[in-house]
Amino acid sequence: MSIRSMFEAVVGELELKKRWRQLKARKQQLPENHRKAHDAVERYLMYSAGIADGAIVTAMAEDLLELFEQGAADGTPVSAIVGDDPVEFAEEFARNYSEGAWIKKERARLDEAIQNITNEQSKEDES
Repeated sequence: MSIRSMFEAVVGELELKKRWRQLKARKQQLPENHRKAHDAVERYLMYSAGIADGAIVTAMAEDLLELFEQGAADGTPVSAIVGDDPVEFAEEFARNYSEGAWIKKERARLDEAIQNITNEQSKEDES
């Protein structure tokens, strides 16, 4: 790894940390119910989404906060933001960021492995 790429990696990490701290400060400005709901959804996403890329996690967190900020500004109740099924809301929200999910890569790896085995068996059967 070159010095330039190491420098860019460190600067990138510092920028992500700065953005994350700013998000946490903005979240404290939400009305209590919106903040509690945001915390609950964010916690679920962090545990369930399987996203390891810090930039994607930060983008997801920013978008989620903006959604709750807009709802609070408009006077939208939490139930109208997350709907009748908060889990489905969170799952659908996370799907927008699935390109960074490690589980997506693992699913593709599993599909490829099974397909390769199936192809090999087919070739053996033809022989």
